[in-house]
Amino acid sequence: MNNNLKNIDIKELIRNSYDDMLSIRRHIHSNPELSYKEHQTADFVMNKLDEYGIESRKCTDTGVVAHIGSGKPCIALRAEMDALPIEEDTGLEFSSKNKGVMHACGHDMHTTMLLIVAKTLKGMESDLKGTVKLIFQPGEEKTPGGASIMIKEGVLENPKPDMIFGQHIYPEAKTGTLSFNSGPVMGAADEIYIKVIGKSTHAAQPHLGSDPITAATKLISYYSDILVKQKDPIDSGVINITSIHGGTTTNIVPDVVQMQGTMRSFNPEWRNEIHSIIVEKSKQLCEIYNCRCEFDLVKGYPPVINDVRATELAKKTAISQFGDEMVLDFTPKMWAEDFSFYGEVIPSCFWFLGVKKEGLESMPALHNSKINPDEKAMINGSSMMVSLVLDYLG
Repeated sequence: MNNNLKNIDIKELIRNSYDDMLSIRRHIHSNPELSYKEHQTADFVMNKLDEYGIESRKCTDTGVVAHIGSGKPCIALRAEMDALPIEEDTGLEFSSKNKGVMHACGHDMHTTMLLIVAKTLKGMESDLKGTVKLIFQPGEEKTPGGASIMIKEGVLENPKPDMIFGQHIYPEAKTGTLSFNSGPVMGAADEIYIKVIGKSTHAAQPHLGSDPITAATKLISYYSDILVKQKDPIDSGVINITSIHGGTTTNIVPDVVQMQGTMRSFNPEWRNEIHSIIVEKSKQLCEIYNCRCEFDLVKGYPPVINDVRATELAKKTAISQFGDEMVLDFTPKMWAEDFSFYGEVIPSCFWFLGVKKEGLESMPALHNSKINPDEKAMINGSSMMVSLVLDYLG
């Protein structure tokens, strides 16, 4: 590392910005915006970067990209800015001002940490041997994913990063811990929409109609069988119907049943194979019950697969900065994250920042209207990213 950077206490530098950090996070939390509508948030981010002396530009309508330093090598850091369609129920003084919209997934904290990282690194710019690319991304919560759109708009070009890193708050781990896994981290996520069309009849004369409810139940049973009989037991996979609507009263067989659900997987080959099987067999199964099936499978995010070398680099930095006891192993989840799109282009690593306050056995999960992460965790989250950059470019 550059001699000018060797003796810097990174955590102390970040602590000195804690008041700024709280102000930023609470402003963003109070003013959440849904996916692809993050206009005020993007403007706020650009104004903050300008305040720190960092030039930035829009990439897509509501995405922001900025650079610190110049030349190669290049390392990229990413944070998301969008909120969820959830009515907040935390009672916080800085609760959402926008009815029915809430930062319930921590993106307010992710954006805040990256801004503080930008502020800190700008003060070291002359000592950096390369470029830091800062990516403030819209639309993580909504297909097709803001990452895929920004990539198409060239966010990973001029310069192209050697690696990209991101982090996510983690309510299951204590404040400030950092959890890593090399390889699969989160699953691919696809959306299933099914319309089973039958023929309505009096419930006392079922033979005169075609019952879409019966056909729908057989489909749900068949999807469970797929997981047992058409998937290697070693592979992880989920097919889950989460919504079913049909009928209005006790004595009428309805014309239509509508269902929707999700499919999650790690194995891309099994994912593609099951896409074909599930569409073809669903239609055939409905025909047995004299019904027809309109099936729409929306392909979502690919799985998040952490690059081995990038993960080793990040984990080494975490241990050096925080000690072994604060660095944990992450158990892969069937959540989904569009950070995966970056990993399809360049080596990537995505880790998890514990936000569970001391003394709590558990806390509300992500996407819960009552979630209230420990803001102090942002000190370690920002310190981790700054330390990683210095290990790579210092």
